[in-house]
Amino acid sequence: MTDLNQILETQRTAFLATPPPDLATRRADLSRLAKAVKAKADVLAKAANEDFGRRAPSETKLLDLVPTINAIEYLDSNLRRFMAPERRSTHFALWPGKSRLHYQPKGVVGIISPWNYPYLLALAPLATALAAGNRVMLKPSEFTPACSAAMRELLEELFRPDQVAVVEGGPELGAEFSALPFDHLFFTGGTEVGRKVMQAAAANLTPVTLELGGKSPAIVAPGADMAEATASIAFGKLVNGGQTCIAPDYALVPRTKLDAFCEAMQAEGRKLYPSGTADENFTLPIHDRHATRLTKLADDAVAQGARRLPLLDGENAPAMLLDVTDEMPVMQEEIFGPHLPVIPYDTIEDAIDYINARPRPLALYHFGPDDDAREAVLTRTTSGGVTVNDTLLHVAVDSLPFGGIGPSGLGSYHGPEGFKSMSHAKSVFTQRKPNGSHLIRPPYGKWTKRILKHFLG
Repeated sequence: MTDLNQILETQRTAFLATPPPDLATRRADLSRLAKAVKAKADVLAKAANEDFGRRAPSETKLLDLVPTINAIEYLDSNLRRFMAPERRSTHFALWPGKSRLHYQPKGVVGIISPWNYPYLLALAPLATALAAGNRVMLKPSEFTPACSAAMRELLEELFRPDQVAVVEGGPELGAEFSALPFDHLFFTGGTEVGRKVMQAAAANLTPVTLELGGKSPAIVAPGADMAEATASIAFGKLVNGGQTCIAPDYALVPRTKLDAFCEAMQAEGRKLYPSGTADENFTLPIHDRHATRLTKLADDAVAQGARRLPLLDGENAPAMLLDVTDEMPVMQEEIFGPHLPVIPYDTIEDAIDYINARPRPLALYHFGPDDDAREAVLTRTTSGGVTVNDTLLHVAVDSLPFGGIGPSGLGSYHGPEGFKSMSHAKSVFTQRKPNGSHLIRPPYGKWTKRILKHFLG
C-alpha cells in the first residue's frame, strides 16, 4: 500500500532543509532527463505499443517523445532568463526604493497525467516543475501500466525519491492523491474528473492547473484551400486514433462545399491509412470500454437520423457524421476518437454564433485566407489556443502558453507562463535612504495635509 502522505512529507522536509536549487543544478536535472528520454526511446515506444494494443513506434516518438525533449530543451535554454528577478516600476512617492519580483519554488508539486500521450503529458509538466525548483510526485494513468512502469524506472534512475516520486494506482489512489496538501497540483484529463480534482484541492487551498478538453471546432472558411484543409483535419482527427485533447472535434463547412469536403476527407483518410483500421500506423482505442463508447456514439447518432460516411475502411471504422443535432450525445460529449461530425453553415457569422453558443473549447482551427472572416473568428471566439491553416501545431510551439479556458481548463504551461505557474512570484520592495516614508506617519500634521492635497486635490 502506497503511503502518499509519507512520500509528501519526505519531499517537503527535503525541500525545506535545503536552499532552492541554483541554475546549474536545475539545468543539470533537465539535461539528464532529456538524455534519458532519448536513450530510452525504443523502450518507451514499445511500452506504448503494448498499452494501446497497436501504436506505431514512429507515432510515439514523433508525437510523444520529440515534443517532450523539445519542451525540456526549451526550458533548459531559457532558464537563466526565467529565474532572473523582474524589475517593476515604483511610484515616485516611494523613491528611491526599488521593486522587484523574485520567482521562487512553491515546494512539492503533484502531477496527475493521462493515458493518451503518456510521456509528453507527464514529463513536460514534470520538467516545468523541476525547472522552477520544485519537488514532484507524479501519478500516471492506470490505463497505461507499461508506460507508467517504464517512466518510473527511468525517473528512479535519475532522481532520488525525495525529489521525484512516481506513484501508481487506480481511481481510489487518484482521489487520495488529489486531496493531498500539495503546494501546487497539475491535472490533465477530462472535464468531469477535473471538477472533482479542483474540489479536492480546494479543501487545502491548493493552487491548481487544469488541462482539460472539450469540443474543439475546425472552421473551413469560404476561401480555404480544400485539399490543404482536409489533409490537415484528417491528420489531426485520426492521429493517435483520435485520442488527442486538441483534436478537431467537429468541422464547420460552407453548405455549398459540404460534398466536396466529405469526398476530400475520405480521400485523405485513405492516404494516411491505406489499410483502414487494420493499418499498422492506425492507433487503436486504449481499451475495449473506450472502443465500445465510440461505436455507441456513432450508432446512436445514426439511430437519431444522422448520416454516416466512413473515413476509413474496416470494422467499426471512423466516420463523418452529417445531419447531427444537439440532442445527440456525439454533440454533447468530447468525442476523443476518430469520428467527425460535419456541420454546414451559410455565413461566417453563423459559424461564429455556433461556436459561441457552446462551452469554450481547448483549441480552434481556422482554414482560409488572411481576410475579414479570419479576423472575425480570431477576435470574436474564445478558445485555449488556435492554429491557423493547420491542426495541433500550436501545442508544439514551446514559447507559447498552452491551456484552456472555463470548462476546457484553468491556467497554462509551456513558455515563460509555465515556469511562472509552478513558481511563487514574491514581491520585494527594498527601501533606500534618504526617503520620505516618515512623512506619512502619525502624528498627522502640515506635511500630511500637503501630501493629501497633492494626491486628492
